[in-house]
Amino acid sequence: MTQGDDTPVRQTRRLLLHGSAGAVSSCRDFTARALADWGWIPAESAQARERVEDVLLLVSEVVTNACLHGGGPEEFVLRHADGLLRVEVADHSPEHPRRMAPRSPSLPGGHGLMVLDRLATDWGSSDRGPGTVGKVVWLEVSRPSRPPWRRRRPADRP
Repeated sequence: MTQGDDTPVRQTRRLLLHGSAGAVSSCRDFTARALADWGWIPAESAQARERVEDVLLLVSEVVTNACLHGGGPEEFVLRHADGLLRVEVADHSPEHPRRMAPRSPSLPGGHGLMVLDRLATDWGSSDRGPGTVGKVVWLEVSRPSRPPWRRRRPADRP
């Protein structure tokens, strides 16, 4: 999708959150609706279905981390442009995520950042800004390419 001058349309959706109760499911549902509106759902291939499942798992991880370690999420933001999805979770804690020493995958807990490392294209955190206590943890996921038989050729575009 582009604007009239072939500039990709950038879309942003925000969800304000109050406390941790129900935050994970609210953010997953919010994300699923946005992905459907942005054409990620229904998925066109097995790879695309897996990517959608990855996105929903990543949303669960970062929102759960905000609930457990950040005093609860305050704002959940999705940004979409040109096949790249950026997820942002703002919380009250000034403590940024940090990797723990490697541990056995069979032990419970402490695997959230490993999931981000493996499934997100990129991720990180930043301070919320002047006068605001807390941080924003963000991640990016790219949409898989459309199968060649589903791609629109330039002559097919309106």
